[in-house]
Amino acid sequence: MSSALFSPCRLAGLELANRIVVSPMCQYSADDGSATDWHMMHLGMLANSGAALVVVEATAVERSGRITHGCLGLYSDDNELALQRVIARCRRAGTAKFGIQLAHAGRKASAERPWEGGGPLKADADPWPTMAASAVPFGENWPMPRMTTEEDMARVRDAFVASAKRALRIGFDSIELHMAHGYLMHGFMSPISNKRTDGFGGSLENRLRFPLEVARAVRAVVPKHVPLGARITGSDWREGGLTADDAVTIAQALKDAGLDFVCISSGGVAAGIHNPAEPGYNVPIAARVKKEASIATRTVGLIVTPQQAEAIVAEGKADMVSMARAFLDDPHWAWHAAKALGAEVARPPQYQRAGPKLWAPAAANA
Repeated sequence: MSSALFSPCRLAGLELANRIVVSPMCQYSADDGSATDWHMMHLGMLANSGAALVVVEATAVERSGRITHGCLGLYSDDNELALQRVIARCRRAGTAKFGIQLAHAGRKASAERPWEGGGPLKADADPWPTMAASAVPFGENWPMPRMTTEEDMARVRDAFVASAKRALRIGFDSIELHMAHGYLMHGFMSPISNKRTDGFGGSLENRLRFPLEVARAVRAVVPKHVPLGARITGSDWREGGLTADDAVTIAQALKDAGLDFVCISSGGVAAGIHNPAEPGYNVPIAARVKKEASIATRTVGLIVTPQQAEAIVAEGKADMVSMARAFLDDPHWAWHAAKALGAEVARPPQYQRAGPKLWAPAAANA
């Protein structure tokens, strides 16, 4: 029986060998936004994971849009050259396609790295001012962001466009706009963080104005054959916040703006909100979005086993599955999933002797 998870998938002009995506994972290891040797090692490892697509971590479109001092950026020539070097070498040695997630952290910027505490930067740690849809802090003890002006919106929109052009020059196969996790775009969408009374606040239609403006501007410079999508929230997991109904509406609006796919995540709009803990908790929302918005959909969130991922795709709940910690725990997750599901997956020729056709222990454990 053939595996749905290991069937090919087409997004715009991009042909993917299977439905497995390595989710963007912040590494907090950049130097003023520029990729380092850590990124070479990290992404090089994932290039041969067996996943069809590896998405590079949330990458800031302007310096003040970074989450931390260590976050990746694509706002300068130095950033572009450093990332180009990493991606070029990963392509030469790996089998995966590469995407990038472009982002602006909004009121969650100017923060410590997670292993330093994850809170707002202290006064002696070179913090910077933040901005948001409204002058509402992310949580208790977080600094007050200033309300984004229309001039700010124009600058950020143009920064997304400039970063997208840099990504195209680097040669990324796909571009994803980060519109989830409480960062600037999601901050405009959610009524929890957007308290504006002008044309960018109030109704969902108004709250979507700026994110859709960014989406249209980026689509205008990204060729149709290059898939352009967005990570959106399926739920704010708080009363009065965004719901699955809103996720369908947002996905439909992004599709109308020319986007090719959405990735359903959730949570993160404010401090103190906890996502559900059950495996695949975003999958039911993704299934609704896929069915009702009729857009290519992938989902993320506690997807761990090959059987779980296979069922999500086989049952039509999402077109692709996106995993993060599963690949940190097992960089060859897709190799082992292929064995479990009786499928084939690309391996570099240097490692083929460890496959089930040439190594008895691998065949015995399949």
